Amino acid sequence: MEMEAFSFLGQLGASREYTMADYVQIFDTTLRDGEQSPGASLSQPEKLEIALQLERLGVDVIEAGFPISSPGDFKAVQEVCAVIRNTTVCGLTRAVLKDIDVAADALKGAVRPRIHTGLGVSDSHLQHKLKMTRDQAMERGIAAVKHARQYVDDVEYFLEDSGRADPDYLCRVIEAVIDAGATVINIPDTTGYSTPEEYGALIGGVMNRVPNIDRAIVSVHCHNDLGMATANSLAGVRNGARQVECTLNGIGERAGNTSLEEVVMALKTRRDTFGVETRINTPEIYKTSRMVSRLTGIVVQPNKAIVGANAFAHSSGIHQDGVLKERTTYEIIDPHDVGIPSSSIVLTARSGRHALAHRLGELGYTLPEGELDAVYQRFLAVADRKKTVHDDDLLELVDEQLHRRDAHFELVWCQFASSMSDDAVPMAAVRVKSVGGVVTKTATGDGAIDAAYKAIAKLPGAKVELEDYRLQSLSGGTDAMARVTVRVNKDGIKASGHGSHTDILVASTKAYLDGINKVLYITEQRELASNEP
Repeated sequence: MEMEAFSFLGQLGASREYTMADYVQIFDTTLRDGEQSPGASLSQPEKLEIALQLERLGVDVIEAGFPISSPGDFKAVQEVCAVIRNTTVCGLTRAVLKDIDVAADALKGAVRPRIHTGLGVSDSHLQHKLKMTRDQAMERGIAAVKHARQYVDDVEYFLEDSGRADPDYLCRVIEAVIDAGATVINIPDTTGYSTPEEYGALIGGVMNRVPNIDRAIVSVHCHNDLGMATANSLAGVRNGARQVECTLNGIGERAGNTSLEEVVMALKTRRDTFGVETRINTPEIYKTSRMVSRLTGIVVQPNKAIVGANAFAHSSGIHQDGVLKERTTYEIIDPHDVGIPSSSIVLTARSGRHALAHRLGELGYTLPEGELDAVYQRFLAVADRKKTVHDDDLLELVDEQLHRRDAHFELVWCQFASSMSDDAVPMAAVRVKSVGGVVTKTATGDGAIDAAYKAIAKLPGAKVELEDYRLQSLSGGTDAMARVTVRVNKDGIKASGHGSHTDILVASTKAYLDGINKVLYITEQRELASNEP
């Protein structure tokens, strides 16, 4: 391939010189092929919002739509052309002269216009869809390219279903359309049928067999029907392709297209293997991904590479310990490189003390070893009941530990019995540890909570007046931590008690005991003060 140098506008006005040997163009078709995903309909303002973000991201080509398909698509392409200044804007057509005329009209305002035209090359497409012979299809392709070159200097020709085409015929068509004026040759694996070895060999064969291939850029456009779109695209790059056609989050028809973020970060992370670069401003990747997801309504799966919610999240204790000691032990990409502020340590039953201490430190708490162990044990009890332990849950656990330092009564366990029957009497049994040992008290009441509070009142010195009771959920879901706040009064001394648990009844019991402990503590402190000389 000719080693002609290309200069592309970089971020913030900077530029860099590339040769086609070490540079891969990123052709984004989110607004065209991506929008063909079922349910992904974008309004014109939404398309403009995405197009401007794609330009900030640094893509080389934005395929803005299929102008002849509808008046809305035509107008959307026009409006994208009016606002995009540093990126090529492309319009798709069939190899039909009217299509090309309409696309050229829509692209008039573009600084860098490209017409993307073509038709099928596999026998399946020629016989069943196009109803043409091979020669007829090639002649129509040549005519389409020549017609498009009357309007623009940049013409891309797609050879649909190249992955299942006869390689000899494919090479003949490529040579003919380049002679006709095509500047980019798109060799799609339209049905996602190829394996990386097969597709790489196909691209390599084109590079070696087509005499005039040095006059065009070879582009790859792969679909993900067998989950190999990214692998196939990368195989194409390794064999000489210098443009990759892709979408944000891999959206597209059927199983989707090659994922932009996967290709870009693979080329960046494994430059030692691929030896090429892109112009993508990678810290904009996550922001762009979120925008596309929000506007199309297509949710990104949590385990999606690069941009999924779990891509930089660690829940295993072994992984958390390693990442906290040195990020690269389990992360091959710095999350900052794709615009994610940091890795996330997800606290679950599999998390260790190191992860818990790290998160508590971020929340402003540094606990002595003994107290950390106590919080960790209660953390494990909460984590067994919940999939994920949130910050609010941790703050409650720490708050409880701090209050335990001077606790008179500590809840060991509690049990409740209640029923919808009018004849049933709610009952509660409460086991409490105190200076005098461990005791169990039982009582009945108007409800389970009332019964628990009456049982606690049987403890020596624990009889108080309940003035207020409040309940709130600390997080969402049926396993949410409940926080109960009570206000109690004992002989004019008032205090607030707090308790949290995934069980409202347990949280209520803990809050009541906490309030009693505080009242007793205040009483003791006043007595000590009054006895001082």
